Amino acid sequence: MGFVILVLLGLELATGNFALLPMGWAAGEVSFLGMLRNLGWVYLGNLAGSLFYGLLFYLAVTNCGTGGSGAVGELMKSAAQKKTIAYMAVGLRGWETAFIKGVLCNWMVTLGAILAMASRSTIGKVVAMWLPIMMFFALGYEHSIVNMFLIPTGMLFGATVSLSQWWIWNQIPVTLGNLVSGALLTGLALYVTNAPKKAATLEIPLRSDETAGAAARQAAEAD
Repeated sequence: MGFVILVLLGLELATGNFALLPMGWAAGEVSFLGMLRNLGWVYLGNLAGSLFYGLLFYLAVTNCGTGGSGAVGELMKSAAQKKTIAYMAVGLRGWETAFIKGVLCNWMVTLGAILAMASRSTIGKVVAMWLPIMMFFALGYEHSIVNMFLIPTGMLFGATVSLSQWWIWNQIPVTLGNLVSGALLTGLALYVTNAPKKAATLEIPLRSDETAGAAARQAAEAD
């Protein structure tokens, strides 16, 4: 639902831009520094928005900290720990797993962003986005922007996760995975397969003045 709202309102999502901006850069429409500037600011903006919404969500569920969190809080806490401590428990393989899940996730997300451009109607855009987004949620892949909300909010609800554990075992590998799949598997891959082909040109050498004159004299003698 959140992704649909973002796309329909024309807002910025870093993981979607991981595919769209490399396509623009490859086509010469965006400078490399301009692409990096956009990705950096949008990523920071998404982080700030996720933290702010997470705080409001925590205050709403707990009656501004005066009540218990209930089943919702326990679910958030459990999810935050599964996305960090569970990876940390298996060491490097856990980091690699988070990275790969990030790759698979944003492959689906960026395809949803591109598919939304295939329709001019609102319902068409929603349907086009729905399938790949549903797939990444159903398969349990990792989305860096979702985790900006989920893990810190779980920490507010009491998840035994430190700031360093959040970033080292989830946020960094998942962001890198999202970037790799968005830029390479969707953005540049679609650009290469759909780039306009250059028309073949046939060059016919023109005769020099001397050659043309000799040919004219030969034609006159033949007459």
